[in-house]
Amino acid sequence: MFSTPLLRWGSLFPVAAVALAVALRLQSPADTSEPHSARYCYKHIRTHDKTRPRAECFSVQDGKFGRVWTEDQWPAEFPDIETTDGYVIPGLWDGHGHLLQYGQFLHSVDLFGSKSLADVRRRVKAYRETNPKAGKRRHWIRGVGWDQAAFGRMPTAADLKEDPLLDGLYIMLDRIDVHCTWVSQAVLDLLPDDPRDLPGGEIIREPGMGVFCDNAMKLVVDKWPKPTDGDKAKAVKAAMAKLNEVGLVGMHDAGSTRDEHKLYAWMADRDREDWTVRVYAMLECDKRNTFCSRRAKVEREDDMFTVRSVKLFADGALGSWGSAMLEPYSDHNWTSGSLLINASDLTAVTKEWAEAGYQVNIHAIGDLANRNAIDAFEAALKQQCPDAARPEALAACQHQRRFRIEHSQIIHPTDQRRMRTLGIIPSIQPTHATSDMKYALARLGPERTAKEAYRMHSLLDVGPGPILGSDFPVEPPNPFHGIYAAVTRKSPATGLGLNGSAEGWHAEEALTLDAALWGFTGAAAYGAFLEGRAGVIQEGAFADWVVLDEPIEDMDIEQLRSLRVRETWVAGKIVYPKGED
Repeated sequence: MFSTPLLRWGSLFPVAAVALAVALRLQSPADTSEPHSARYCYKHIRTHDKTRPRAECFSVQDGKFGRVWTEDQWPAEFPDIETTDGYVIPGLWDGHGHLLQYGQFLHSVDLFGSKSLADVRRRVKAYRETNPKAGKRRHWIRGVGWDQAAFGRMPTAADLKEDPLLDGLYIMLDRIDVHCTWVSQAVLDLLPDDPRDLPGGEIIREPGMGVFCDNAMKLVVDKWPKPTDGDKAKAVKAAMAKLNEVGLVGMHDAGSTRDEHKLYAWMADRDREDWTVRVYAMLECDKRNTFCSRRAKVEREDDMFTVRSVKLFADGALGSWGSAMLEPYSDHNWTSGSLLINASDLTAVTKEWAEAGYQVNIHAIGDLANRNAIDAFEAALKQQCPDAARPEALAACQHQRRFRIEHSQIIHPTDQRRMRTLGIIPSIQPTHATSDMKYALARLGPERTAKEAYRMHSLLDVGPGPILGSDFPVEPPNPFHGIYAAVTRKSPATGLGLNGSAEGWHAEEALTLDAALWGFTGAAAYGAFLEGRAGVIQEGAFADWVVLDEPIEDMDIEQLRSLRVRETWVAGKIVYPKGED
């Protein structure tokens, strides 16, 4: 839900207190079947292995799980091992996030929840007080999180200039969905006096200049002084540490460039102590929605960094009326949103990437964009599958390709059925529903909202079920917030539904706890071609796990809003809390 060069938002709960003890690791001389292995026992282990859904102990060797035991299966030749006071779940994955942009946001202005233009100005000034060099031509002030709904209109450059302390500074602030950016007069002065609109973009001219949306954002981004590789590496390290704090061991990086991938590969090789999150990356071409393969795939033996997919963009975002709709918006009946690429071109580039052997993942929010994405996938599957006349053959071909729709937010019932038939994977961010509920009905009207918008339960039988994520830093990266939103359809920030209701918003689309956890483990693994290796505790899988203070299935659901992870382990090494070993 964003443009790659731009900064994104995220926030986390305070760090958990350092765990009292790390799992006891012992090696028995008699354990000749697993040389140099370590063994761990906990009060309870949730495995997500259908053949053994629970356990108490497992061994780890060379970064992978060895044997997994319940107490009654404990081998007689092993010495007794003391059980550690903790409850284990498989390591969690975020199915759609933005790694570098989250790290960059950690050093920018947080505008989420800003209530007025004065509030924005106050936050920008507070940031500059602690970053006095920011705001210069080579060091812009960046931020994200504003929403024009709080202002009653779109903001302008003049709104920033109104404060003398901000006048003359270079400022660029992204909207909450990161599909529009608001700039200061100093930035506007870098552009032509009357910049031309770009196809698939909009320059907001009323009530004044200052906001650029979707493809028009490129006019401003091209002027932004780009960070160095050193700056990016620091941002990535900071982001990974924060992700480990909330139990994330892996993430799908939903749109990153070839240059960023070169940096990631270098870091994964050289900075192994800091590269603590498995990254499954989607290539975004420097020129969006084009073909730029040229050996862009990356596959590592340790699976700490992989590139085998591409990200395309069909439309903009709902909040800024940029989602491409079949019918006009209910509250802006003069527009149906914006396609960032027309249907025939989307089909052509999808087929080109499919022919090159890539998984294709298309950002689609509006029902027209989702229809175009499904059309493109169906055409690509028919091109790739010699026996495509039979629907079951297409589904089998899709199992090999695993094409995905990123966001899958507003889908016409006809196209929901087509997704089910073809097995097109929905990649969904549960907290988007609870963040958008305040304006979704106004944008879509009651019929589209009830039948098309923010489906989750309705899509459980599509492919492996929905891949779940957060779109961090557009939303907080905490996966337990996403689980809470999926199960309750209420905001994890407030614990409430629409307009402060105690009831969940369209709770008929809620998931069970098991289904929500699966979305952050098994479904995410499937979407990255890692089933049986990630999101599960079983022999041969990655030794990635999370330790909690009590069983997640026994918690009151409201506890998920403030849950703190005790420990996070990746490849058999503790990565949170830092310093424990």
